[in-house]
Amino acid sequence: MNQNPEQIARDNIDKQLLLCGWVVQGKKQINLSAGNGVAIREYQTETGPADYILFVDKKPVGVIEAKREDEGLKLTVVEEQSAEYATSKLKYLNNDSLPFVYESTGELTRFTDYRDPKPRSRPLFTFHRPETFQQWLKEEKTLRARLHDTPVLETDGLRDCQITAITNIEKSFRDNRPKALIQMATGSGKTFTAISFIYRLLTFAKAKRILFLVDTKNLGEQAEQEFKRYQPQDDNRLFPELYAVTRLNSSFIPGDSQVYISTIQRLYSILKGTELDEREEEENPNEKKSIVKEPLPVIYNQRTPMEFFDFIVIDECHRSIYNLWKQVLDYFDAFQVGLTATPDNRTFGYFNQNLVCDYGYQKAVEDGVLVPYNVFEVVTKITQQGSKIELGEYIGRREKLTRKQFWNTLDEEVEYNGRQLDDKVVNPNQLRMIIKAVKDQLPVMFPDRLIPATESSSESFEVPKMLIFAKSDSHADDIINIVREEFAEENKFCKKITYRSEEDPKSILQQFRNSYYPRVAVTVDMIATGTDIRPLEVLLFMRDVKSRSYYEQMKGRGTRTCSLEELKATGTPGAKFTKDHFVIIDAIGVEKSQKTDSRPLEKKPGLSLKEVIESVHMGNTDEDMLTTLANRLIRLDKLINEKEKMTFAEKAQGQTINHVVKQLLNAYDPDTLEGIRININQRMPGAAPIEKEAVFKERHEKLIERATQVFNSFELRNYVVDIRKQYDQVIDHVNSDELLNIGWVKDNVVIAEGLVQDFRTWIEDNKSEITALQLFYGQPYQRRELTYKMIKDLVETIKISKPLLAPLNIWRAYAQLEKVNDQPKNELIALVSLIRKISGVDESLTAYDKTVDLNFQQWVFTKQAGTLKFNEEQMKWLRMIKDYIASSFHVEQDDFELDPFNKQGGLGKMWQLFGDSTGDIINELNEVLAA
Repeated sequence: MNQNPEQIARDNIDKQLLLCGWVVQGKKQINLSAGNGVAIREYQTETGPADYILFVDKKPVGVIEAKREDEGLKLTVVEEQSAEYATSKLKYLNNDSLPFVYESTGELTRFTDYRDPKPRSRPLFTFHRPETFQQWLKEEKTLRARLHDTPVLETDGLRDCQITAITNIEKSFRDNRPKALIQMATGSGKTFTAISFIYRLLTFAKAKRILFLVDTKNLGEQAEQEFKRYQPQDDNRLFPELYAVTRLNSSFIPGDSQVYISTIQRLYSILKGTELDEREEEENPNEKKSIVKEPLPVIYNQRTPMEFFDFIVIDECHRSIYNLWKQVLDYFDAFQVGLTATPDNRTFGYFNQNLVCDYGYQKAVEDGVLVPYNVFEVVTKITQQGSKIELGEYIGRREKLTRKQFWNTLDEEVEYNGRQLDDKVVNPNQLRMIIKAVKDQLPVMFPDRLIPATESSSESFEVPKMLIFAKSDSHADDIINIVREEFAEENKFCKKITYRSEEDPKSILQQFRNSYYPRVAVTVDMIATGTDIRPLEVLLFMRDVKSRSYYEQMKGRGTRTCSLEELKATGTPGAKFTKDHFVIIDAIGVEKSQKTDSRPLEKKPGLSLKEVIESVHMGNTDEDMLTTLANRLIRLDKLINEKEKMTFAEKAQGQTINHVVKQLLNAYDPDTLEGIRININQRMPGAAPIEKEAVFKERHEKLIERATQVFNSFELRNYVVDIRKQYDQVIDHVNSDELLNIGWVKDNVVIAEGLVQDFRTWIEDNKSEITALQLFYGQPYQRRELTYKMIKDLVETIKISKPLLAPLNIWRAYAQLEKVNDQPKNELIALVSLIRKISGVDESLTAYDKTVDLNFQQWVFTKQAGTLKFNEEQMKWLRMIKDYIASSFHVEQDDFELDPFNKQGGLGKMWQLFGDSTGDIINELNEVLAA
């Protein structure tokens, strides 16, 4: 009974080998036919007895060097000793060197495959299965050797950042680095990049299975769609026609796929051997404030052994690889690749500082891959300071879940701060003031969306696609109703996209992405991350975010580029320009609130009921947590009615709230625990204290499990959280709100000044090199030689070499610094206007077509001040020439064969109207209008 440390270690190794499918035998009872894999203890070699020799199909293939637990730190030191056994001749056999070598304490295990190039040991969760060795021995090369056979990447159709990521990740694999991190800005093609190197791993390195790991069901569905659409460069078939892709949605993992997509929650449940409700995959687990203190450990799963996957690609890895979830990754013997746009210090640490691609948001904006943003803030008094409702006021109360309202007189004063808005208290005046301010300011932010009045209609405004981030589903409903009222629009104008939407949220998301309606979408967290909505141009934050990486992900919803054609086709037909920026409207102070790189591991005080119940469900079953949950349920029992108590019992397998509470409290009751100890002492009088303690621990764990198993039901947990929400929302109709500040944030001005200065510098540096700029800086008459092609080429040059200095970006920057006259019709006109301003031709920034209009008026006035008088038909032609020059910068006699001139008679008609003066008028207008 009193084993020494060496015997304990070997017992643990024996148990693990048995779980992994090995038959364990002593050296005196050898029977190599007992199974595919046989592990023989103390087998004699020419250098002495090896702790274990592993046989597969009756042939020796590996060795295990066993050490006691306290020698775990020395495992790498004994590699030479285990290698000696592996290269020794075995008794009765004329064997070659054994390729598979382990060093293990029963708690820690390291493994080396000596067939690898530059063999290097790695830590493992346990031992490989015999059938794994059978498969490996059939292959000519190991996986790590096959990684060197990958051909040079074909770069056609790939962005520079994608080429860098794929090239460097493959080098990292060849260098046998177990972990690597790819940082790529949201919208720069992370998933496409990952699928590209996954395809190459399957095709050229002959990888067997690859896991694409996500942390929400939504991300998994999106990844599945991207795999379905992917077509490799060297094959005209789609990815699923070449390799089977399976998205896991149950506890069953088929063995015949090559790519598996799963949430980390589901994989954890599979390894634990428990079922998972799909609804538990909807929420990003990182956003749950209460991370379990002592997570239930992952145990070996024979259906999903640790070598099941060769590679694991972890999407949004900055938020899903810590605390409870890290052990899921530690379980598998696989290369790990992290994908993230927003790494923090923990992320770099976890991936061993092996950053193979560093392509952040700012760099992506500079390259024109993503669009920049400006911040517009709306600050109200109640948002900042909260308010007070006096005793005796007649106020409304509302059940959050049912939205049922009732009215009564306050019997105590209610004072609330800004953080309690839309939770404990709803102030419709505050919500309305924000929405009204946004509505009024959108035309200021997007002046090009104003549709001028006509004889049959008044001036109107096409609202750009806008996403509003709400605090909760209840908050989202309030926002939707007020948006529809203030914008005077119908139901389809503004929709909710959350997991609790009555309509199919995927269908609404598809409409938001591709159709005119809805113009405005309100979400809580369903599309806060990882959802591609290219035509989105406005993000309105009406909830705060404390996690820096989560906030960056939320901002990433607006960063996607969108061509003018795509913008028009996907729901904004009134757009005049390519999407080249988006606007963040900060109505809550999210830009200024303090952000942290990560959430604390444990929130001790002030946990919500949802956080407590989810924490217990996920394994935090210490005494404080169970006592806290019991107290919350006691309070709930006093609050709810009999019908609601019966519903609780139905969802709790017939148990009442009181019964559940008693079991929770009983799990750590001193008398109960003492009774267990007494019973153990009576039944095991001669056992060692350590053995009695192990039995006590096992019985105590079963007691806790019985007390908490009722919360495995998603239905019950959801019901408890929802029923509690019903009772605690005050509606403040009493206090009106007022605007304290509205406008672009000061940081925007600094950015705008920098952009304008960068643009000036670029123009100055290139004015002697580029023909169009030479003409601007020459004599006034030289500007008449400017052509449409020159300006178009200049725009393309700027956009390719300096995407941030695109003309419309600089125009908006000027608009934040000084008054500008009108809006340019297109980016060519914007560029000419900007250069005229910078080169000193114009004192203020004025749309070039307006300058042409003014110059034309002065020219006609001067001409007609003397004896020359133009008739109505001549004036019609002169205006056509003026409009042509305004948009094409120059007119030649050959142009009269084009629209609009050719439809009016072309150059012949011009000669008929102006005679010998035709050439002079064309030259004069070219010069005067460009002056």
